[in-house]
Amino acid sequence: MSAPASGDDAGTGPVVLHVAPHPDDELIGAPATLMAMRDAGWRVVNLTCSLGAAADRGRRRHELEDACRRARFECEVIATPLDDPLDAGDLAEARRRLTAEVVDALERHRPGLVVAPSPHDRHRGHEVVGRAVVSACSADAPGQGDGGRATARAPQRLWLWGLWTDLPFPTLAVGFDEGRMAEILDALSAHAGEMARNDYRRLVRGRAEMNASLGPERVFGFGTSASVSASTSDTPYVELVTELGRRAGHWHLGAPRWLDPLAPTAELGDGVIDAWLDEASLTDRFGAPG
Repeated sequence: MSAPASGDDAGTGPVVLHVAPHPDDELIGAPATLMAMRDAGWRVVNLTCSLGAAADRGRRRHELEDACRRARFECEVIATPLDDPLDAGDLAEARRRLTAEVVDALERHRPGLVVAPSPHDRHRGHEVVGRAVVSACSADAPGQGDGGRATARAPQRLWLWGLWTDLPFPTLAVGFDEGRMAEILDALSAHAGEMARNDYRRLVRGRAEMNASLGPERVFGFGTSASVSASTSDTPYVELVTELGRRAGHWHLGAPRWLDPLAPTAELGDGVIDAWLDEASLTDRFGAPG
C-alpha cells in the first residue's frame, strides 16, 4: 500500500496515474502532458517509486511534496521505496514489488490514463518501473487477494515517455507555450538538491525546443513540413509520448495525433507493439552506462 496522498485535497474528476521512478521525474518525463490533463479537469496522482539514496530520502520527500503542491498534483510514495541505485540483481524482486504497488494504485484510483517511463529508457530504475507498469496494466495482470485472477481495472490508455533515450515510436504530440514552460520550471525548481547536482531545467526547455522542430515529423512522418509549420506556429514547445492501448490481448500503438485534452483518447492503430515491450533493453543486454 502506498503512503497517503499529500498536497492539494483529492478531487472527484477522472484520474491520470503518473508512475515516477524518482522525485523530479514527474516534472521531467511528461510534465506538459500531465498539466494539460489537469487543466482539462483530470486529477493527476503522482506515485513515486524511489526517494533516491538513503541519506537523501528526507530531503527528497520534502522537495517532492513541494513540487507536487506547485504543480497541483496529488502526491503518493510507495510504502517501501526502492533503493537507488538499483542493482541488476534486484530487478526481479523490484519488478514484482512495483507491479503489486501499481495494481494496488489501479484498484484504488481507477485511472482512465496511466503515464510512465518507457521500459527501454536506458536508466535501470526507469526501465524496471516501466516494465512493472506495463505488467500491471495488462489485462491478465494478477490481482492481490483474488486467487491470482486479474483484479486491476485496466486503464483506457497507457502513455510512455522517454528521458535517457528517445522514444522509438512517438505517436502523441503535445504543444505548449511559454506560460506552461514557466509553470513547469517553477515546480521543478522545488527539487533544489537535484537542480544543484544537474540543472534539469535546461533539459526540459532544450528538449521541448528540439521537439518543436523534430517532433511533428517523428510522429506524423518525415517530409511533412507544411503541417509542421501550421501545427506549431503558436506552440514553441512540444512534448512527445508513445500512446498504447490493449485490444484482443495485445498492446497496440495509438494513431499519430496532437493531444486534445478534452478528448484525450482516440482509436488505436493496427500496429502491435508487444515484441518491443517484452524484448530485453540495451541496458539488460549490455549494462548501464559508465
